[in-house]
Amino acid sequence: MSVLKGACIIGQSGGPTSVINASAAGVIIEALSNENITKVLAAEHGIVGVLEDKLIDCSKEDIEELKLLKTTPSSAIGSCRYKLKDSDVDDTEYKRILEIFKKYDVRYFFYNGGNDSMDTCNKISKYMHKVGYECRILGIPKTIDNDLYGTDHCPGFGSAAKYIATTCAEISLDNKVYGTQSVIVFEIMGRNAGWLTASAALANLIGEGPDLIYLPEVDFSLEKLLEDIKKVSEKKSSIIVAVSEGVKDASGKFISEYGSDLSKQKDAFGHSQMGGLASYLASVIKDETGFKTRGIELSLTQRCAAHCASATDVNEAYMAGAEGVRLATLGETDKMVAFKRAEGSEYKCEIDMIPLSSVANHEKKVPLEWINSEGNGVTEELIDYCLPLIQGESTVRVENGLPRFARLKKIRIGEES
Repeated sequence: MSVLKGACIIGQSGGPTSVINASAAGVIIEALSNENITKVLAAEHGIVGVLEDKLIDCSKEDIEELKLLKTTPSSAIGSCRYKLKDSDVDDTEYKRILEIFKKYDVRYFFYNGGNDSMDTCNKISKYMHKVGYECRILGIPKTIDNDLYGTDHCPGFGSAAKYIATTCAEISLDNKVYGTQSVIVFEIMGRNAGWLTASAALANLIGEGPDLIYLPEVDFSLEKLLEDIKKVSEKKSSIIVAVSEGVKDASGKFISEYGSDLSKQKDAFGHSQMGGLASYLASVIKDETGFKTRGIELSLTQRCAAHCASATDVNEAYMAGAEGVRLATLGETDKMVAFKRAEGSEYKCEIDMIPLSSVANHEKKVPLEWINSEGNGVTEELIDYCLPLIQGESTVRVENGLPRFARLKKIRIGEES
């Protein structure tokens, strides 16, 4: 593969995580020191920033602030949920992207995101190949949902799982103090894949996990939920239920639609807006059982709790970004950086490369054999899979008793510092 010199662009897309900036740090810091990359640019709000020519000159940033990205949650350079049309239908935006790439001699493009982001990455890669513009394009994985095809796990999942299990255990202890019959319903993110909700079971390792777990991989029934709760109530007074926001009934209807209009709202990719499930289920449980109930929606805290991040997750997220740059300059393109779990009893994560066409718009769900026969819990295999991913404590810099997050200057290319 011939040597390719030119500028690079890093963009972030989709919902943030507590470690997406660690991947960005990996890309930026590695690219700044790579002899084949002449300029390092960051697109404000993902592909929208490319289209609008809003590009940050990363060489103007302080290196110490860039290092702090490793422990800074959210998307430091801004994200988006923007769907590109197929170029065969309308290539207007692709021509604009090509114009921007040529303007700054961009020869490397790294897009950090989940399923829909890999679709965007794949479309751009195919178009650049079609028009004969040499640009190496790689997807850097991100999603707390852990549903990206072709990778053992996704950066962001381990930290979210650690936070969910920790919070579940803390609430479980709190719920026991009065000794009265009570039910807590945890609503956990996951539209079509139940990895996050399943990870709540990790809290059972310290005796404070959920009694019942419901994932979108299995049809959900209100009648079965009430039956399960009554069975558990015969043995204990404090009951914890973990349920994925995306559980559906046998007809495919979101249970959240039963009590909310939120799911009728769609984003650019046609996804329903989730929310309100915990409150609805808590109300039903109270009406049917008379137990004291409370619905808790973990919501955005699941994806931005950098204070509870897994060191394993932080380090792997950074590695994904840095390795993406290294591999691109060695010739890799039209692929996503992926993780492969090495054989053996000791956990080790290795880098793999998956074609973007294999990843885009595909989802990896919790294996049905990892869900118990009752459909209200998970097996030991799920625990064994998740446990290595939550190991280690992320070292967060603290000032005045509060976390010190990265403060980027965000100077656009061509502007004075």
